[in-house]
Amino acid sequence: MTTTASPLQVLPAPRHTPPGVPLPTHAQGGRSTRTAATPYVQDALAVDFAAASDEQVFGPQVTRAHELPDPRLWAAHIAQGLVEVMHGVRPPSQVMRWTTPEVYAVVARRGSRAGRRRTSSGAAHRTRVLRVHVCEPADDVVEAAVVLVDGGRVRALALRLVGRDHRWVVEALQIG
Repeated sequence: MTTTASPLQVLPAPRHTPPGVPLPTHAQGGRSTRTAATPYVQDALAVDFAAASDEQVFGPQVTRAHELPDPRLWAAHIAQGLVEVMHGVRPPSQVMRWTTPEVYAVVARRGSRAGRRRTSSGAAHRTRVLRVHVCEPADDVVEAAVVLVDGGRVRALALRLVGRDHRWVVEALQIG
């Protein structure tokens, strides 16, 4: 007994991408340079690399002051930490995250010199913050004047804090 097999039927390949969505044109008020005839299709990764540069996407992101901790308290804490690093009492790596590379280099250099000058019998003196005065010249910038007792001396520090990547960063430091 012989059976006849039905012929093999070839079907078109299935469509793997969803139908496109027309994008707005400049005439419609959109910012796309594509024409309405070229539909946008979201495939595996929906990222528009033409919208922003690498620096805008992956660089430091501006953070507004109202999204950050109280600048008065934060300036007091970081000022005390910076002075302790400059005296060689605290390792500079503790303030690296909270300073720009330029400020970090100055603070770390002063700390290493102070650490070499300090004798083993020399007692480390405590730094205590007395007052903090703050002004906000811009939405993501705070300038603080910190008055502190450093050993037996009263000193003043001027700090410029900028909101970057959801934290305050010391951008400028002046010690008096």
